[in-house]
Amino acid sequence: MNAPLSKTVTLWTFILITIVVLSAPTIVVLGASFTSGNIITFPPDGFSLKWYGEIARARALWDAFLRSVYVATICTLVALPVGTLAGIALAKYGVRFEKTIQTYLLLPFTIPLIGSGIGLMLVFGEAGVLGQLWPVGIACCVINLPFMIWAVTGSAASLDPDLELAAANCGAPPLQTFFHVTLPAVMPGVITGSLLMFILALNEFLVSLLLVDARIVTLPVQIYNSIRSIITPDLAAISVVFIACAVAAITLLDRLVGLDVFLKSK
Repeated sequence: MNAPLSKTVTLWTFILITIVVLSAPTIVVLGASFTSGNIITFPPDGFSLKWYGEIARARALWDAFLRSVYVATICTLVALPVGTLAGIALAKYGVRFEKTIQTYLLLPFTIPLIGSGIGLMLVFGEAGVLGQLWPVGIACCVINLPFMIWAVTGSAASLDPDLELAAANCGAPPLQTFFHVTLPAVMPGVITGSLLMFILALNEFLVSLLLVDARIVTLPVQIYNSIRSIITPDLAAISVVFIACAVAAITLLDRLVGLDVFLKSK
């Protein structure tokens, strides 16, 4: 076996192993959701859609899902102006202590999530809003905001400054230039970051667990409370619904801005 062929075989071996490792949990959950038995098994014990019917009739699960959507919406609405303006500023303007700010944005990834969750719990507790649902959306925005900023920065970095100069020379005021030139140019990054923020907030578990009570649990917390007693196939069906939401978001992202733009912004 010559060197190029050996290199190709080794590369594809690692690629296939990676694909199998990444796909195995999804395949197992997908198969288990169609079982006709009363416990999660893989391969499934027969084929049935009854567990999807069970979750369709489970009012508590749907209420928890709607709460998660509410949290994700709050997170995205807060991240849109904050992340967009911060990303444009870091990419286009000579901000003082830019490197320090960019390093500071890494804090959500260097501090353990449990630490961030406890800190946010204390802050919201002192403010007297702990136990409400909207602070969970704010908390999800705080810990995931770097994704929004990085996505917008990636688009803003490729913006031709001559476009803004041309608009200014034509008499456009700064605000009009921003809305008609700058913002449309960075819109791929804004869309990418918004979808990321929504998906991350929709699936956020640990922070939600610390900030909600038994009356307003989100869907990830509802699932966690359920598996503490017994793991039934309806939980696998719920997981498949989450997977479908993620696939729909990725498809929407591909249609709106293209996955190549998304990957370049990372």
